[in-house]
Amino acid sequence: MQDNPTLSREHIDRIRSVAQLRSVQRGEVLYAPSHPDVPLFVVLEGTVSITRAGEDEKILAVREPGQFTGEMSVISGNRSLLTARVTNDGVVLELTRDKVLTLMAKDTEVGEILMGAFVARRLLMIQLGEGNVILFGTKDSARTLAIREFLTRNGHPFTYVDIESDHCASELMEQLAVRHSEIPVVYCNRRYVLRNPSISELAVCLDLNINVDKGVRDVLVIGAGPGGLAAAVYAASEGLKTLVIEKSAPGGQAGSSSKIENYLGFPTGLSGQELANRSIAQAQKFGAQLMVAQSVVHIDCSRQPYRIVLESGLKFNARSIVIATGAQYARLPVEEADAFTGRGIYYNATHMEAQLCDSEEVAVVGGGNSAGQAAVFLAQTSSRVHLLVRSNQLSESMSQYLIARIDAHPKIEIHYQTQIVGMTGAAHLESIDWKDDASGRRVTKRIRHVFVMAGAAPRTEWLEDSFVLDKKGFIVTGPDLVEYGDAQWPLSRSPLLLETSVPGIFAVGDTRAGSMKRVASAVGEGAMAVHLVHRFLAESTAPRNEAVK
Repeated sequence: MQDNPTLSREHIDRIRSVAQLRSVQRGEVLYAPSHPDVPLFVVLEGTVSITRAGEDEKILAVREPGQFTGEMSVISGNRSLLTARVTNDGVVLELTRDKVLTLMAKDTEVGEILMGAFVARRLLMIQLGEGNVILFGTKDSARTLAIREFLTRNGHPFTYVDIESDHCASELMEQLAVRHSEIPVVYCNRRYVLRNPSISELAVCLDLNINVDKGVRDVLVIGAGPGGLAAAVYAASEGLKTLVIEKSAPGGQAGSSSKIENYLGFPTGLSGQELANRSIAQAQKFGAQLMVAQSVVHIDCSRQPYRIVLESGLKFNARSIVIATGAQYARLPVEEADAFTGRGIYYNATHMEAQLCDSEEVAVVGGGNSAGQAAVFLAQTSSRVHLLVRSNQLSESMSQYLIARIDAHPKIEIHYQTQIVGMTGAAHLESIDWKDDASGRRVTKRIRHVFVMAGAAPRTEWLEDSFVLDKKGFIVTGPDLVEYGDAQWPLSRSPLLLETSVPGIFAVGDTRAGSMKRVASAVGEGAMAVHLVHRFLAESTAPRNEAVK
């Protein structure tokens, strides 16, 4: 992907038909970080500089004739992170965001050039830390790690300053009147200082949800893991007005994976974060909208369109719903575990967590693919990896290619029929105790970092009053509803494959079989759900504003 391609005369002529011709003068600002719904500008004459926000306004790039401005904020509709200023008088073509999306949908060749540049530019911004966020924190702070993960998984560029190792930190903190006791601190939009902010407070400061309108959706997707993002891509590409609401950040459980190697079409593998970023860009290209750091707390099924209520008090109406809240890794059944979450206990294994335990001895809990991938990944930088497995073999739940790789790796040691039974530490985890269930032997190890990738629990507590759930809390769908009695299904036809006990509401990735399914299965279910949504919307005889009878 090129970050600064030059369009041919033919490409420009095709863009010209949907654009507005505009004369510009030196010093004119085309857009700034305060602007949402940033237009796209194609330079015909003159030059445009792209600068970062801040006092120095460092020039990051220059767009010359035949080149164009913009990055992923053009697609998402979020505020620009950079400033575009005319540096030489000239002429540009201006396209609104809607025009850009329409052009990309109709002109594949031009769309590929634009999208490739947008993605490449955002990746470059992330690598350089050129955005509107400076995060001050420490590597042993759980809150710092949570904010870093949120920004990273949302693909939001930021500069991280470790106050314990960066020699410039004290001077910067003094300028912002920030004290060590207030860490983590976020300097947002070069204007606001957020002291130990919550994720929702940070999302508000960054206006991450500014592009979301209040209109009725054809499809509302709850959860932005692989299943939810797949549903969003397929729904939006079919012209359905689509909104995705995510409690934290996109990627779901798969986003915590360092590398997925058995996903179709990626022979060299890709990380869960890469898969999520590609899926988000794809969904937004087709017009889907995404809300993050927002929790759905209630679905009003008594009316049509259905009403979705968020914890913040916001409400949205939708003709159909896809529930893709997935499952989360089970917490360690050790009393002290919650106290050390983010400070030695992690439920992700990405480059960010790996940096915290470079050259140290670590433990990975679990016997499935996620645990195997984490063990192999962490072995690249850790001195030793202890893989703790409750069963007596790996083959029950792990792919053969991972088993072979683990068996051959000199840094990975497998402990079968073993589980953690205790841990100690003060501000950070210092040591763990594990027990060999076969021999009863208890071992104490000075291990400061434990990665938990074992078991799964559904995120469905908030649905139990409105939907049929099984004993484990997974949503019952399709033919399985028959087991729970005819009274649970209100229509004369049988429920569709992924349909819940409420017509027109579908569940992917968190049905009774969903806890053990892999990424490919979740993506397949997301696609299938959209096919079933189409069928439901087509067969519905009730007008849009009438309740389901």
